Amino acid sequence: MKSSDLLEQNLIFKTSAVDDRIYLREQKGKYQLIRRSLSGVLILLFALVPFIKFNGVQAVYFDLQQQQVHLFSLTLFPQDLVIMSLFFILAAFLLFYVTQFYGRVWCGFTCPQTVWMLLFNWIERRVEGTHNQSKSLNAQPMSLAKIIKKSIKHILWGSISLFTALIFVSYFVTVDQLYFPFFTFNASEITVYWVVFFAVCTYINAGWIKEKMCQHMCPYSRIQSAMFDQSTKMVSYDNIRGESRGARKRSEPKTEAMGDCVDCNLCVQVCPVGIDIRDGLQYECINCGLCVDACDMTMDKFNYQKGLIAFTHEQPAKNSWKRHLGYGSFVSVTLLTILVWTTTWQSFDVNIIRDRQALYRVNQQGNNENTFLFKIRNKSNQIKNYEIKISDLPNGKITGSSKVKVQPGELTVYSITVAVDKPLLNTRSNVNFTIIDVNNNDSIRKKSSFYSGNEGW
Repeated sequence: MKSSDLLEQNLIFKTSAVDDRIYLREQKGKYQLIRRSLSGVLILLFALVPFIKFNGVQAVYFDLQQQQVHLFSLTLFPQDLVIMSLFFILAAFLLFYVTQFYGRVWCGFTCPQTVWMLLFNWIERRVEGTHNQSKSLNAQPMSLAKIIKKSIKHILWGSISLFTALIFVSYFVTVDQLYFPFFTFNASEITVYWVVFFAVCTYINAGWIKEKMCQHMCPYSRIQSAMFDQSTKMVSYDNIRGESRGARKRSEPKTEAMGDCVDCNLCVQVCPVGIDIRDGLQYECINCGLCVDACDMTMDKFNYQKGLIAFTHEQPAKNSWKRHLGYGSFVSVTLLTILVWTTTWQSFDVNIIRDRQALYRVNQQGNNENTFLFKIRNKSNQIKNYEIKISDLPNGKITGSSKVKVQPGELTVYSITVAVDKPLLNTRSNVNFTIIDVNNNDSIRKKSSFYSGNEGW
């Protein structure tokens, strides 16, 4: 063995008692390919969506100042945010639904913490070398080479954290008002604060906290067991087939006393949360499948059957359809509610307020008049023309113009006067207003009251 190898092993041994950090070994395989493909698609979507334009403006934009959410041609106001709640409820039930069948696959394949943690680890491997080289580097005394490598790594980590923060903030501050002002030092203090805040959070979470977020801070890891049953597929070690484990050479024939596990420890070295799957089910496991890839690679080298570590269940479901009743029903109900909301949603809102100065007044012609204030909110991205009509009020008519134009996303207050030229039987009568969207013939019907007296009659 070379002296350099002995030195590296001695350094690793000396620091193993005090260095409890996880040095994640890179692994290739089926599940790693699936994860990286999903991560690439999700990161691209996250980064590119704010740059999509619709009718000349940012298509997806959360305007906190104006309390508006812009989703292409749809603009949501606070009174519409029930749909946001429904989508969050749907996402939660879908997560629980998938967990019931496949455990924590969300954590292992699509959770942002996992995606950015493995991205940061990929950068570390490119700069510092293998996981053993990285551990050896940390054990070495400070030197110019160590400073350069550590500086490059942290600069790259910081750059990714900064751009992650900028992308996230661009959902709340338009791209045109964010990137150029930020890099030319003309951005507002509040914008700079939030960019720096999220950059620091990303840097700490993905670069330093890493697996501790999954182990100690994520509540999902604590409640997941309530969603499992005996038919839930999870990453598991076949204890019967694997034991008794033991190291061996590839050319060495396997005796009857030997199990298939060659005790290579690769399943531990590739685990992002640093557990040994051979110890049984543990709440820290995020079902990422990296240990499956590592074990299958080893089994292939020894010409053993793959699947010693695999996604498997304790027993098949006896009545598989019953498993869909719980969370499946909640998902279906939530989807139906979203569908109903979508079909009944209208592109404008109307509120009617009566004149608070007087119940009624008598004009010069001796007719009773009531004044109504219409608050019309145009929730579309186009200029809208509305027409107001009345019904169910005998001899009632609107004096003056009954048409109003409202700019996109604006709230317009419009006053109309309703007059009755003949006496009414009651001093208080119902009046129905129909507000018609002239552009697409959509309409809203509102009910109010008309007050009258006998002074003029």
